[in-house]
Amino acid sequence: MTLHLSTDKDTGVAVVTLDRPKKLNAIDLDTAAELTSVWREFRFDDSVRAIVLTGAGGRAFCTGLDRGADVPQPNSPYMVDDPLIAIGPKACDLWKPVIAAVNGMACGGAFYLIGEADFVIADETATFFDPHTTYGMVSAYESILLAQRMPVGEVARMALMGTTERVSARRAYEMGLVSELTTHGEALAAAVRCADVIASYPTEAVQGTVRALWAAKEATRTAALAHAPHLVSMGNLPSEAQADLFADRHGEYRTR
Repeated sequence: MTLHLSTDKDTGVAVVTLDRPKKLNAIDLDTAAELTSVWREFRFDDSVRAIVLTGAGGRAFCTGLDRGADVPQPNSPYMVDDPLIAIGPKACDLWKPVIAAVNGMACGGAFYLIGEADFVIADETATFFDPHTTYGMVSAYESILLAQRMPVGEVARMALMGTTERVSARRAYEMGLVSELTTHGEALAAAVRCADVIASYPTEAVQGTVRALWAAKEATRTAALAHAPHLVSMGNLPSEAQADLFADRHGEYRTR
């Protein structure tokens, strides 16, 4: 198992932890399948009324798709097999509230998860960046999801600057991506406190509110995501060229 799940039946709060700290909680195909499974299971578990999602190890919340994942693709720009397409709760038709507790790095495919959380709490170590363009890949799904919750110009800067710039937790809070900023190591506890409160409220009212909030932006989001597979298929470099760029990566970046 690459996820750790704990549920407090008294409070109705479940904590889902990405548990691959040695891989900076990168998502391999097993982890992707486990995430899809756990969100779908929560749809039928009435004892779970609010959920916190976090990453183990302190260094990273999630660093996106594991570079070692073997994802064969159809030879057509009209068909793309995205291994992360169903790792988020909303993609799995789960309308229970999900709070992301972010510490350390959150980048690339992590935004499938952050983008489908209802709100985000981060500690002061958190940094956010999108490496796609640096390695010859189109930032489509990530940019679309982020554009639903932060200014488009800031999304553009994050996507286009790639690995050379990271957004600090403070800046993410200022631009609205993060709703609460905590001291080091306190994001999970803060998220659980919020989840405890939300889980204590009548379930139908909470889930109806979540659904209403997502309905407010869903038409735009759905229309935009419909373009993503073609943009990715036509704009990505071949996987071998991506690997070469990744191998030549350097560690220099600035945090703003």
